[in-house]
Amino acid sequence: MTRRELREHCFKMLFGSEFYPAEEKEDQLRQYFLAPEEEDANPEGAEEVVHCVELKEADQEKILQRVESIMSKIPELDQQIDQVARRMGKVELAILRLAVYEMKYDDQIPEKVAINEAVELAKKFGGSDAPAFINGILAKLV
Repeated sequence: MTRRELREHCFKMLFGSEFYPAEEKEDQLRQYFLAPEEEDANPEGAEEVVHCVELKEADQEKILQRVESIMSKIPELDQQIDQVARRMGKVELAILRLAVYEMKYDDQIPEKVAINEAVELAKKFGGSDAPAFINGILAKLV
């Protein structure tokens, strides 16, 4: 599994976790790996796989541990995000939480890479203004 794939799965799980009560989050996180493959049409009209979780058990555990680590730091992450932005959608918030976590707590990922990957996630999952918004917020945090 590539780092980009790991990051995308983490984003999807973080985003999804926002819609469940606290007592259900752990069970829902594990349900993520049981979801069927999903396809959708891209802007050009071609079908593409948008969700596939055929992963080795070790990769599933790696993703789950990372998401749980990020979730345990949400108050700290949100405090940093709130210093530069107050209102945003759930997609942007999940992307920012993941990026700030990588920038502040993951020594393996350079800040520039975290920012670039966050912008790529925004292009894929956010609205048309999301990439510029994400880039601007992260630039202020750096």
